[in-house]
Amino acid sequence: MALSERLHFMNRLEESLSASEQEVELHRSLASERPAAFNSDLANSLNNLSLCLSDLGRREEALSTIEQAVVLYRSLASERPAEFNNDLAGSLHNFSNRLSDLGRHEEALSAIEQAVELCHSLASERPAAFNSDLAKSLNSLSNHLSDLGRCEEALSTIEQAVELYRSLASERPAAFNSDLARSLNNLSNCLSDLGCHEEALSATNEASELLDSL
Repeated sequence: MALSERLHFMNRLEESLSASEQEVELHRSLASERPAAFNSDLANSLNNLSLCLSDLGRREEALSTIEQAVVLYRSLASERPAEFNNDLAGSLHNFSNRLSDLGRHEEALSAIEQAVELCHSLASERPAAFNSDLAKSLNSLSNHLSDLGRCEEALSTIEQAVELYRSLASERPAAFNSDLARSLNNLSNCLSDLGCHEEALSATNEASELLDSL
């Protein structure tokens, strides 16, 4: 684990940001001389820096930084999709969140839709490796659809995420019960938005039981 990630895990956010900025500076220098060897490291460090900036409320800078990572990952994935499509999907997911933070919901939706499309493709070939990423991206897509008032689509999407998390949690409850609980809470919100209050309550109760068991 990189120093910036360790500091972030310890909630030492300012120190984590400083370490992340140093990592980006180092990787920029290396990538300027040997882009084929170091552009992926630069993209990864930019992705991490964006998260650090976001956690400190520096939203415009966080967005600008993740945009740079997406550009790099698009280039890498165009040449080596098997190696970098998952990284591209992850950066698009973060890009979507940063756009949403600034109220740019239509653009956020477009970015997460691209991430979901990539995750669908990856999961269709290697479900054991990528179904969790697909579920996570579907969960976010549902949230973005809800933000735009597209409640029926949001419900259909979160139902897909819940189904995936149920399957994952049945095999690895310690790893996925918390994710299943979060997706059930989002399912409850979508059902409530559509006036399905009994079903919403059932989903909330199931989520609470899962969280109590952790």
